[in-house]
Amino acid sequence: MSKPLPPLIVHIIYRLGIGGLENGLVNIINNLPEDSYRHAIICLADSTEFSQRIKRQDVVVHQLHKRPGQDWASFYTVYRLLKQWRPAIVHTRNLAAIEYQICALLAGVPYRVHGEHGWDVFDPDGSNVKYQWLRRGLGLIIHRFIPLSQHLQDYLLNRVGISSDKITRICNGVDTKTFYPRAGSRQIPDGCSLNLHEKLVIGTVGRMHGVKDQLTLVRAFIDACQKSPEFAQITRLFLIGDGPLRAEAFELLSVAGLADKVWLPGERNDIAKILRSLDIFVLPSKAEGISNTILEAMASGLPVIATRVGGNPELVLDGKTGCLVEKEDVAGLSFAMRDLALDDSKRQQLGAASLRRIQAEFSIDSMVDRYRQVYDKQ
Repeated sequence: MSKPLPPLIVHIIYRLGIGGLENGLVNIINNLPEDSYRHAIICLADSTEFSQRIKRQDVVVHQLHKRPGQDWASFYTVYRLLKQWRPAIVHTRNLAAIEYQICALLAGVPYRVHGEHGWDVFDPDGSNVKYQWLRRGLGLIIHRFIPLSQHLQDYLLNRVGISSDKITRICNGVDTKTFYPRAGSRQIPDGCSLNLHEKLVIGTVGRMHGVKDQLTLVRAFIDACQKSPEFAQITRLFLIGDGPLRAEAFELLSVAGLADKVWLPGERNDIAKILRSLDIFVLPSKAEGISNTILEAMASGLPVIATRVGGNPELVLDGKTGCLVEKEDVAGLSFAMRDLALDDSKRQQLGAASLRRIQAEFSIDSMVDRYRQVYDKQ
């Protein structure tokens, strides 16, 4: 007799591209034992080369190419796929995918999970009452919510009204085999033409759109260069990612006469190598869940400057592993960058503390084990 196949989990996300949510999904798929669960991914939009990070060969990635707005045909397509695949679990992530829990219910999927990884650009602080009611209503058919931060857990409990016995908070873990500190001299990333000899590199990684707020970082970098000739002389800026803010960022730097101090390569698939080329990591977001890029930067031995939003204070211990500043605070971010850039000892101490914290509290094995416990309750 042939051995029965492991239960199937269908993950529904908006798009499989470079991002923290997507990275966490790939880590789960790659690290759950193959004999425990099978996986399929439904991308409401599309999939990119990022899918090549999935190590398993049996993972189906289905792209819907959903039209912008309410594409009713996409609901029927998801329902039909779920009826055909007969998964044991459907796991949706973030607001863009939560409505497809209705398809899972109608298709008879026995266990329905939803992850909250952070708010979207159209509701950056979770204050939209319509979206709160949407989560509350769909909470009646969702068996388990997984917020990634204490901030998101409190939001689900206190503002949405989800029962605590339906919530399991799971922090992201980071793959320390991929993300680790630089050893020896700096390796210049492919395609970077900046002269980095005896320079100090400040960088950020993320989609370049509103909620990630790279423009505040750009303005703070300009301010720091104008206030400190020494800072301007020794620092260079990496803005890694693509999106509508990329051109605007370059324009601001050009007008300030600093275009020769910045590298904006767009979307990259060598983030680990790029992080090892940095000296300071900055996350200027207006809103965050638990940021994978912060975790990856910490695992790379970098001090982190981050905004005091969402789950960032759970990761960055102010004055111990990095610095926290208020969102959209150009002057505060400028000061924090100058402070770290011009103090070698402080920068090295914070970076070493970042690495120790990752090793002690944010292992990928612990994260995967917690997800398996949730899935095993099906």
